Amino acid sequence: MLIYPVILDPAEEGGFVVTFPDVPEAITQGDNKKDALMMAQDALVTMFDAYMQDRQTIPEASPVYGQTCVSFPVILAGKIALYNAMLAVGMNTDDPKSGS
Repeated sequence: MLIYPVILDPAEEGGFVVTFPDVPEAITQGDNKKDALMMAQDALVTMFDAYMQDRQTIPEASPVYGQTCVSFPVILAGKIALYNAMLAVGMNTDDPKSGS
């Protein structure tokens, strides 16, 4: 399973602002903790897509030591690992059969 720690800060207007130690560009919010965590998943997926569009490595998740976190299915972890490996060797991520 792919698990990213999140930081939930109370928002002045109510609810929570969500940030991510490993993906600082992703910021979202929710009306309550449950809503904030659902929005957190969407924010990370959006940022992962932006990283891919820009041909940037997707940051690995740091260890979760009792922190609040969001998780994704194992299949997404595999896709991200493959994408990052393809970038690392200079393979074109748009066409896995291509060498550049």
